[in-house]
Amino acid sequence: MLNIALPKGRLGDKVYEKFAAAGYECGLFHEPGRKLVMSCGDTGVSYFLVKPSDAAIYVERGAADIGVAGKDTLLECGCDVYELLDLGLGVCKVAVAGPVNYREDRSSTLRVATKYVNITKRYYASINREIEIIRLGGSIELAPLLGLSDVIVDIVETGATLKENGLEVFEEIMPISARLVANKASYKFNQKRIDALVAKLKGEAYDQN
Repeated sequence: MLNIALPKGRLGDKVYEKFAAAGYECGLFHEPGRKLVMSCGDTGVSYFLVKPSDAAIYVERGAADIGVAGKDTLLECGCDVYELLDLGLGVCKVAVAGPVNYREDRSSTLRVATKYVNITKRYYASINREIEIIRLGGSIELAPLLGLSDVIVDIVETGATLKENGLEVFEEIMPISARLVANKASYKFNQKRIDALVAKLKGEAYDQN
């Protein structure tokens, strides 16, 4: 069986539909009370559902042969995996945002609230800006509203949540989307099967000979 780690939630459902359309359907996936592990002998794959931020770790550690993780997660965790394919799902961006009409004082340390500590450090180091990072796990938008930070670094999809809270995007750091990744050892031993799966996801023919 080829073990595939899928993120829970709406993104995972979209990813599964893409796999199913490529010939890797699993009847258990849409059953009531869906299990976290679903083996599908007829297609030779086993799906298991994990927290989106953990998918790359399951792959890196070999619990999964392949999996799907956001580019933001890959950059933040620095997981040692092969990135095989941009699935074109979960498209958004990592951006710097803050209160409308905020004016940055470059003579003082910038206070930045985020859960993307490593991405944030690399970005501000690249522009030689001194910062103080305030690590938060959720509701990042609250930080500048309550004076906890000057700006935030977070995922932005439509920008609606920012606008509703009187915030706006100042800088776009990078575009992100869901990526198919592989465990390095698993790819070495299952290269033909994995390459065939990638080709089918891309809608291409694959010659396994």
